[in-house]
Amino acid sequence: MERTTPGIAESGLPILILFLSLLTGALVVGFSDALLISSLLFAAVVAGAVAFRHGYGWDDIQTETGAKLAAALPAIIILLAIGILIGSWMFSGTIPALVYYGIEIISPRFIVLTAFLATAAMSLASGTSWGSAGTIGVALMATAAALEAPLAISAGAVVSGAYFGDKMSPISDSTNISAIGAGSDLYDHIAGMVYTAGPSFVVAFGIYLLAGFSGHSGNGSEIPEAARQTQANIASAFDLGPLPFIPPVIAVFGMIRRYPAALVILASSVAALAVGMIANGFAAPDALKAAINGFNVEMLGDSAASMSDSTRALLNRGGMASMAFTLLFIVSAFLMAAAMEVSGALSRLLNAMLARVRSVFTLIAATMAAGATLISMTSHGGVTALIVGNLFRKPFDDMNLSRRNLSRSIEDSVTIVEPLLPWTVSAVFMATTLGVPTNEYAPWAFFCFTGSLFSLAIAFFFRWTGFGIRVNKQRSLPNDQ
Repeated sequence: MERTTPGIAESGLPILILFLSLLTGALVVGFSDALLISSLLFAAVVAGAVAFRHGYGWDDIQTETGAKLAAALPAIIILLAIGILIGSWMFSGTIPALVYYGIEIISPRFIVLTAFLATAAMSLASGTSWGSAGTIGVALMATAAALEAPLAISAGAVVSGAYFGDKMSPISDSTNISAIGAGSDLYDHIAGMVYTAGPSFVVAFGIYLLAGFSGHSGNGSEIPEAARQTQANIASAFDLGPLPFIPPVIAVFGMIRRYPAALVILASSVAALAVGMIANGFAAPDALKAAINGFNVEMLGDSAASMSDSTRALLNRGGMASMAFTLLFIVSAFLMAAAMEVSGALSRLLNAMLARVRSVFTLIAATMAAGATLISMTSHGGVTALIVGNLFRKPFDDMNLSRRNLSRSIEDSVTIVEPLLPWTVSAVFMATTLGVPTNEYAPWAFFCFTGSLFSLAIAFFFRWTGFGIRVNKQRSLPNDQ
């Protein structure tokens, strides 16, 4: 059968089906993991049917899916490693100790602001949003739960902080790949991002601070009685001396030194399992159970009987098995993306966006639309940055616009948008790791969605302000810019 390329309407059909399926399901039965997977598989079937109609077979889709899984293997390994880390940090008493002292040190009123700033600092230093959210983010979420702070806004603050650092750090993979994809100098790229990341950071900081003063981030300045009970439960079951802090020291040191994230996380996990056996007296078989299936308070023996329900919910977490849903999601998402890619549907959609470019604003809007579309389909920031960067280099050059405008547009539509789309790998990772569904934390992840808004606003008003867009040469730009 002759291979052809689908038209624009047919190319966009799988995306339309995905959105309609998610929307209908959410309205009828409510948003759930099952709805997310079934919607992705339904859209993948539609994408596969489009590919078959244009001469492509199952072997083509299967091969492309395998290639995408191979490319995503480093992220998958990190995902599994963080599952192990959460279980082992519970086992060692690391997270319980951080919660215990966090209740003492952090004002309940400002737990959300603390979550934002602490995660931002960690991510900026380490260059990894996943590593920051999976380590200090988890501890902060546990502290927020103990302080009875709203978990949705707390998770939104963690995600905002994690992606601020990931976007602005010179040692971040996404920052470097965005610069490479656009052909921009790395530090020039970071300087250009200040125009959108700076205002977004200020907005997020202000809202999280206001949430503290308005009483929307916790129960005022008083520590809730339930938090005191959690402290008592933790103190009776775990050693709160210096040993539980060895695993996070290893994690922070390794990430700052830019050692491979998965190996750093595993090293911290091994240390945590050893600490759990030495400091807390757990048995070796329990160490393996905590790493694979997650920590369970029944491992505490007699101490478990006095545990409150809230403390049990806080501690019963982690393990490699807890990431099983995310792996299922990845396979489903890649099946859809592979079918769209082999049929040429993705290329047709991207080229259609490019064909409508007539001005500075429409060029940047098209770039961001392409980035958001591709990341929503592939969940691979590196691939998206390279494809969009190479596709849009010439249009930016033709308008004599600096390549840093292109690299910034990629970051503002890919890096910080991915955790807001419930069907992407990053969003599922954040939801799984922080224990809050994407649709609940996304409205509170102010840094992530305001970045895109500021980027579009700067491009729209550039014709009158001349602000925020670097032009390579002084010449007349299109009148409708």
